Amino acid sequence: MSRPFRSLSNPNYRLWFGGAFISNIGAWLQRTAQDWIVIAELSDQNASAVGFVVFLQFAPQILLLPITGWAADRMERRKLLFITQSLMAMLALILGLLVLSGQVEYWQVCVCAFALGCVAAFDAPARHAFVSDLVSEKELSNAVGLNSVAFNSARLVGPAIAGILIALIGTGWVFMINVLSFIPLLFALYLFKKRLSVVAPNTSKATPDVAKFLDGFRYIWQYKEMTVILVMSFLICSLGMNFSVYLSAMTVHVFQGHADQYGFLISMMAIGSISGAMVTASRRSSPSFRSMIYVAALFSVSCFLVSISASFWSFAVLLILLGLSLQLFTTSTVSYMQVATEKRYRGRVMAVVLATAMGSTALGAPLVGWVADTLGARWSIGMGGVSGLIATALGFWFLHTQTKAERKESVS
Repeated sequence: MSRPFRSLSNPNYRLWFGGAFISNIGAWLQRTAQDWIVIAELSDQNASAVGFVVFLQFAPQILLLPITGWAADRMERRKLLFITQSLMAMLALILGLLVLSGQVEYWQVCVCAFALGCVAAFDAPARHAFVSDLVSEKELSNAVGLNSVAFNSARLVGPAIAGILIALIGTGWVFMINVLSFIPLLFALYLFKKRLSVVAPNTSKATPDVAKFLDGFRYIWQYKEMTVILVMSFLICSLGMNFSVYLSAMTVHVFQGHADQYGFLISMMAIGSISGAMVTASRRSSPSFRSMIYVAALFSVSCFLVSISASFWSFAVLLILLGLSLQLFTTSTVSYMQVATEKRYRGRVMAVVLATAMGSTALGAPLVGWVADTLGARWSIGMGGVSGLIATALGFWFLHTQTKAERKESVS
């Protein structure tokens, strides 16, 4: 099998990949429908309202951080994922029924978004760490890249389909279709009960369980490069990852578009994201710290170019570059952190990494929405360029400091 797809030769990973891809399409159907119903039907075309929903959906990544990584390491991941995926399907069903009945209100969407965020906070680190239960250490970096390919391929297809379906059958049925998309992944997890040997959880009693809650932070803090990457991730994700806020604002306020245009813009960004994930999957080894600095710089330039693009089509095309740079950075971060971490700490470290990405997205969403409503949607994108510039400067500063220290050591 060709190098970018070598992990698919593993039958267990192939089964997981297929189920996850279908589930991710459904997730993007729901996310697109949720954002659109908020900005177009449940608020006065208010980007801040979308930003607040995004905040509620991703804030639990930080609030529940002491528990989620610990659970990913201490519980059997297959069982944990079966529970989280089932709960996500139930929440999609509830929201779909509310919309179809005509009883949906903004506060109900907020409650469902927060509940989904709480479940996803447990699901995300377990899902990422579960990949290491399916493939060998040699295949891990490739499998991480292919996971991103599946996620972003779904992001390419899902929003475009959602935009068309919203126009044809309404948002309620889009939520119901998402419920059905959970079935293949749940079936795969059921089959893994016989296919996989149970991975023994970390039951070391060297330290109390309460102390292990913060092991992910302690582990990262020991390694300066990992700490700097985490800060860079916070800066970039806090503003750059809030594309649902600034793209919905651009669609409604700047281009006077509808749900199909909004779905199209997300899909254009996903084209770049898939390209970035493929680049990561094609690498023979994990990304270097220096390469991640260059990617942060590319992200900054992309944001500035997108923010000043004049027409709808130039805006859409430049979103490909923005999606490419953002995906290269986020996927490289996950790959770097997983490979650099001891396996017994991987769940807790991944919880910190994912909480930083999703939690910073949550914290930045209300600010991005407020800027879009107050100064304009283009300014909300330009802020991402500024955060990327700061992240790039931080990376180069650390690299310079490390090089200087190494020279002193070699002289002495």
